Amino acid sequence: MAHFVPHTEEEVARMLADLGLSSTEELFSSVPAALRLAGGLDLPPGLAEADVAAEMARLAGANAGDGLVCFAGGGAYDHDIPAVTRSLAGRSEFVTSYTPYQPEVAQGVLQALFEYQTLVSHLAGLPVANASVYDGATAVVEAVNLAMAATGRRSVWVSEGLNPRWRRVLSTFTAGRAPELVEVPLVGGTTRWGRAGGPGEGGQGVPPAALVVASPNYLGCIDPLGAARAAATEAGALLVVAFDPVSAGLLRTPGQQGADVAVAEGQPFGTPMAFGGPYLGMMAVAQDHVRRVPGRLVGRTVDSAGRAAYVTTLRAREQDIRREKASSNICTNQTLVAITAMVQLAWLGTGGLRELALRCARGTRYLREGILGLPGVEPMAAAPVVREFAVTLPVAPEAVVERMADEGFLAGLPVEAGGRQGLLVAVTEKRTRAEMDAYLVALEKVLS
Repeated sequence: MAHFVPHTEEEVARMLADLGLSSTEELFSSVPAALRLAGGLDLPPGLAEADVAAEMARLAGANAGDGLVCFAGGGAYDHDIPAVTRSLAGRSEFVTSYTPYQPEVAQGVLQALFEYQTLVSHLAGLPVANASVYDGATAVVEAVNLAMAATGRRSVWVSEGLNPRWRRVLSTFTAGRAPELVEVPLVGGTTRWGRAGGPGEGGQGVPPAALVVASPNYLGCIDPLGAARAAATEAGALLVVAFDPVSAGLLRTPGQQGADVAVAEGQPFGTPMAFGGPYLGMMAVAQDHVRRVPGRLVGRTVDSAGRAAYVTTLRAREQDIRREKASSNICTNQTLVAITAMVQLAWLGTGGLRELALRCARGTRYLREGILGLPGVEPMAAAPVVREFAVTLPVAPEAVVERMADEGFLAGLPVEAGGRQGLLVAVTEKRTRAEMDAYLVALEKVLS
């Protein structure tokens, strides 16, 4: 593209004159020569717009991912995005709106966020949902911050079934508050909670602020929440549940199973996989924690004429107003991604979400049975799964992923649990029986 310099020579000369300098070289004379770029940048000459577009298309064509049939999951999933979702969520009124702190000019986006909160509340089975946080990982961080503020404690028990990347984010973001993060092991694919004196088999430890568990967990297993709820009650801790919003179409909600806080990654609802983002952190809490929930909270009221109106409510709880008492430093949200999820959830409805989850579950069962029928393949865990599962292979999983790519498949993600390595495979409603049969043929070839 054409060379772009925002300042004319006359403007540069006037700036230097105001500073009492004779040249730009004199302006930067304080920068040591060793730090300066010698000879300029090694860049090709500018091109016309059409030529740049053609070059970018050529570079994009080198990406193999677009041509692979995706069976990878682990937190990001290849779901169908209906045309209605793309059309409505892509409207300029939503794309260009941001901070709705002036409700008189932001009723549309505020109402959309209110509807999003309502849908997340239904999914989680808890009465209060915020207008989203950055992603599933930061939702876990915020849930732990909330629990520490509510209990005054600094210890947190975290199931090893929680996504390992989320656990690393939790460790990084809570380092400044110096909590004790205690990992609780998986046994047979589910979490082994101990007595209130400590995790696992019941060793002595500091009473926790929260128990954090994922169900379905990172291995795809349904982790029974009854034991987690009992352990949290015995310890006087909050129960934080990371759930799969797609599987919520079939499973009991976290709130029905005793969760105090429920968090999830909302990417499956209308957001494509795109090199790591954008993502969407869903978060819902029990009524007792409404004044600790982070980020924006949109409420419905009436205006001076008695008409329904929407506002950001309970603003006094946000960190930008009462910073010294805040449990979070988030006072924003993923507006556009949240609205996209709202549109897709509204389009699906209760029946559509159930059908979506059922198709994923049926595909998962079919492919899992097929893979376990191959020589040398064993399940990593015996617990029931919904739409994702892990298996051990007679060949290193990294090598399997590489070789399956040559066969046209993104085979899954290499995982490790309990000292064993395996392959995590996910099935969405987009995967056809023909694709799964072809996957099995290719995998048998690779393993042999």
